[in-house]
Amino acid sequence: MSLYPALVRAFAEGHARPVPDLLSDAAFAQGDRATPAAVLIAITDVPADPQVILTQRPRAMRDHPGQVAFPGGKREPGEDAVAAALREAEEELALPPAAVQVIGTSDDYHTGTGFLVTPVVGLVPPGLPLVPHPREVEAWFEAPLRVLLDPTRWTSHEVFWRGAQRRYLELEWQGFRIWGVTAAIIANLSKRIAWEALADAR
Repeated sequence: MSLYPALVRAFAEGHARPVPDLLSDAAFAQGDRATPAAVLIAITDVPADPQVILTQRPRAMRDHPGQVAFPGGKREPGEDAVAAALREAEEELALPPAAVQVIGTSDDYHTGTGFLVTPVVGLVPPGLPLVPHPREVEAWFEAPLRVLLDPTRWTSHEVFWRGAQRRYLELEWQGFRIWGVTAAIIANLSKRIAWEALADAR
């Protein structure tokens, strides 16, 4: 049995209704323009306990060193969000684009550093032989979708940043700290897809 039908249905139903309180850092962005980017939310096709593939950025990186992220990055000229997310996932993890069943694009997230990030949700087979690119990925891991979509598992914090209080979410999973943009994108997705909506596949 595949998670695909239930995930497609839950995704469509969740994105057919307005959600007024989606998280955004647009208020903290400097300047009027945002650079288009995309990330891949790769969910493993294991109906009983699907996982989400996440990466940890190298600690020596100039931007966001050591942070947990989805595979992804800036869109190239002429590239849509799906193409960018699949390309970046292949570059970062050797994840074959042909292995991804694209479900759809979710809500754009405006970062405080000037990016407009489009999450692309896709289903992938379990056990892919992923190979992290050493310059882009220090480590990769999987976290259960049921945990990520559960608002009670997240801790809310506030910090004073760029002249105002900024709220952010945080979750520790097996030694990895998930927070910032990645956490906000997950929180927004949890308002579109409830774990209970995938019950038919389990």
